[in-house]
Amino acid sequence: MFDKHELRSAARARRKALAGTDPTAAQRAADHIDALPQGAVVALYRAMGSELDTGALAVALEAAGRRLCLPVVLERDAPMVFRAWSPGEPLELDAAGCPAPLPLTEVVEPDLIITPLLAFDASGGRLGQGGGFYDRTFAARPEVIRVGFAYAGQAVEALNLEAHDMRLHGVLTEAGYRAF
Repeated sequence: MFDKHELRSAARARRKALAGTDPTAAQRAADHIDALPQGAVVALYRAMGSELDTGALAVALEAAGRRLCLPVVLERDAPMVFRAWSPGEPLELDAAGCPAPLPLTEVVEPDLIITPLLAFDASGGRLGQGGGFYDRTFAARPEVIRVGFAYAGQAVEALNLEAHDMRLHGVLTEAGYRAF
């Protein structure tokens, strides 16, 4: 039987090891932004724990003329909303304990969502933390392009997806952008 808890535990350990052995991966991934799909408004995330840091990616995207935003959890069982953001602007913790723009910041609709993950496979499968925040958000915005941001070493042979799991359109790693 497929056990997501065990898979998540192993994937967290693998990501933590990758983070400890490759400190330049995030910058190298950011060097590949020209390969990303088009989108005027790009949603990023603020890295927590061993997630691949989006700082260099944010700077590169903004320099390329793309508008940035961050997800905000207002209700734990609802899709996230997105608020405009630029590097250096103040953040506060949202309802899920993640750094997010302040409440009076403009709400925007992204064309492209960059998402963290624990593991991904060659058909666009994504294993997240298990809270369902991104899957609910992707389901509410099926037209938005979904791109994982990860270490290349987070790739797995295959993920057993459930009906609510939304596939990615691509993944950006230190090795480049890969469309699915």
